[in-house]
Amino acid sequence: MELRRILDLYGRMVAAGHWRDYSMHFGTDVASFAAFRRAADRPDVWIQKRPELLAKQGAYSLVSEHGAVLKRGHELSLVLAPLERRLMRLVRD
Repeated sequence: MELRRILDLYGRMVAAGHWRDYSMHFGTDVASFAAFRRAADRPDVWIQKRPELLAKQGAYSLVSEHGAVLKRGHELSLVLAPLERRLMRLVRD
């Protein structure tokens, strides 16, 4: 369900012309999804799940291209909210 939600957002960002490529990494301590503007760039954002942080700050985090944590929480929909807002601005422009 989580991956479906992320891929749905990715598809809408591609349709809006914002993202062009993605990568996924599944490790023992973290699962991450990176979205790219172009294939040769650094990722625009990373969406990460770290189960060890579930009881503390929340398992989900949204990380900028520079490595700064933009949003962290227990629910994926709340962590993805800044990207959803960016998508709405792109559609209106």
